[in-house]
Amino acid sequence: MGEVMAHDAYKFLIPLVLLAILFGFLSLAYLALLAVILLAFVCFFFRNPKRVIPNGSNLIVSPADGKVVKIQVTENGDRVLSIFLSIFNVHMNRSPISGVLERLEYRRGKFKPAYDEAASHLNEQNILTIKGQDTSIVVKQIAGLIARRVVCWKKPGESLKKGELLGLIRFGSRVDVVVPESVKIAVQVGDRVHGGSSVLGEYS
Repeated sequence: MGEVMAHDAYKFLIPLVLLAILFGFLSLAYLALLAVILLAFVCFFFRNPKRVIPNGSNLIVSPADGKVVKIQVTENGDRVLSIFLSIFNVHMNRSPISGVLERLEYRRGKFKPAYDEAASHLNEQNILTIKGQDTSIVVKQIAGLIARRVVCWKKPGESLKKGELLGLIRFGSRVDVVVPESVKIAVQVGDRVHGGSSVLGEYS
């Protein structure tokens, strides 16, 4: 993937460029301006800034940009960290650890607002299980009220490096990270995190 913009953007950019040219040729100034504004938004939304990945093989980095809205303990002691992405956040998703994508499960579902707790269970989502050398992490790409497409570019069996791009969610969303009980959490509710560069926790 490039460091400027995700390749998925071109599915939207090319038609908009053609529309802008057509409207300009037909002297439909307002429609041409609207197409240019939409072009700017698509470039902004699919931006892919370069990130500095922190050293440390036992560090878990954030898979997404956004705000930590909830840290919950499950019945078996695992912790679930929920990150909410507004439409203004970078929407590229990254691997929180180095390892192998052991499992990828797609679940059809509803489109409740991403900040709603029910979204973690009811919304359309991809569930990725990443097995590292000493731990396993689950990442959930969850669609929201506006987000209607969860995208994963990786397949089960593929190796991932910590901070490597693995997919995106289109237009506002939520990412849940499920970590083992032994992980020392390094963030708290309300913190802003950046995909690939912010440390969520540390495992031994």
